[in-house]
Amino acid sequence: MKRSRKTEAFPYKTTAAAVRYPVAAARSFPWLLAMLPVTLFQLLSFASVLLRTAEQEPPEPGLLLAFLCYLPAEWLFLCCLRFFAGQRSLAPEVMALWLTGISIALCGSISAEYAWKQAAAAGGGMLLYAILLFVTHNPDRAMALRPAVAFGAVALLAGNLALAQITNGTRNWIHIGGFSLQPSELVKLAFIFVGAATLERLQRTRSITRYLVFAMVCVAALFLMRDFGAALLFFVVFLLIAFLRSGDLRAIALVCAAALMAAALVLLFRPYVVDRFRSFRHIWETPYGKGFQQTRMLIYASGGGLLGLGPGNGKLKDVPAASTDLAFGMLCEEWGMVIAFLVPLCYLGMAIYALRGARGARSSFYSIAAVSAAGLLLFQAALNIFGSTDLLPMTGVTLPFISRGGSSMLCVWGLLAFMKPR
Repeated sequence: MKRSRKTEAFPYKTTAAAVRYPVAAARSFPWLLAMLPVTLFQLLSFASVLLRTAEQEPPEPGLLLAFLCYLPAEWLFLCCLRFFAGQRSLAPEVMALWLTGISIALCGSISAEYAWKQAAAAGGGMLLYAILLFVTHNPDRAMALRPAVAFGAVALLAGNLALAQITNGTRNWIHIGGFSLQPSELVKLAFIFVGAATLERLQRTRSITRYLVFAMVCVAALFLMRDFGAALLFFVVFLLIAFLRSGDLRAIALVCAAALMAAALVLLFRPYVVDRFRSFRHIWETPYGKGFQQTRMLIYASGGGLLGLGPGNGKLKDVPAASTDLAFGMLCEEWGMVIAFLVPLCYLGMAIYALRGARGARSSFYSIAAVSAAGLLLFQAALNIFGSTDLLPMTGVTLPFISRGGSSMLCVWGLLAFMKPR
């Protein structure tokens, strides 16, 4: 009997793996018990920031408003997921809310405006998370939206190239009124969405060609923006998605070789790119030049000790890009090495959760999306942490859920939706 085109495109029958490894969402998680210490930790962090800022200047209402809005919002978010959406395993959401609370306190120690903007972005991220859960619940719906999402991603990057001005050496910000948008962060979600949907049918030459063209357009646009950190992230996600669907190491090796040749040509004809990496492993030779940020980060971070100086009491916040590129350093200085060690463990916990759920997913779309989103989260966190500590070149990527930036906050909450098992 001839199979229908719809069934061939998306075979989401229950597989043997799904029977052998029950989806993690079916397992209950004591989210209420877990949220009590999380909320207490956040209250203490917010109180420390408020007391510190009150000593220096009159407290700003916006700072207190950001803290008071976030606390009930996170509880409402979890209650809606548990009692209305039927989600039983809320472990990654609890970890994400804990990290987001740290981000709002970190931003509040610098500026009240940063705090309420970050809190608003967190609310938008939770809303985007819910929307993506609904959109991807039906694989057929995801397939139908694939062309529109791909077109929207390309349009965003084209608009970025046309409208953005060069800021800190890159052309990746669009300013609208008092707000700014970084389209490449939102395109990360589209890249995973389109890749997981398209490579469901990787054996078809036309599908391979279309996704290769889409990936090349995205990476080329990021190179034109001089956003090389994001370009590297996109390339790694492409390798993950392609390998998950094909398993062909030789093809992946050829793609990597081609990418290295392209990178060599960029370095040859665009020598200014080399300047961004010349200080790597030589930051102490130029502590008042190219190594200024990283040397200050290492000095102040080590001064935090195990328990930190307290939120708002650090000195690293006065260094440029402290709440973005150097967010891990602020974490070490103000919250201490214990909390700084727990943050990467949260990323690892989210990734393990995604991988376990991917083993029993009812469609390869969910498996590919979950694994690629988890890989992106871990790789981005590694680039930020190792880059700020001079173990890798600085790439300018953000620390997930922690670094200041509304676009980044929206992106990581969207990634969390892809990582939920189906």
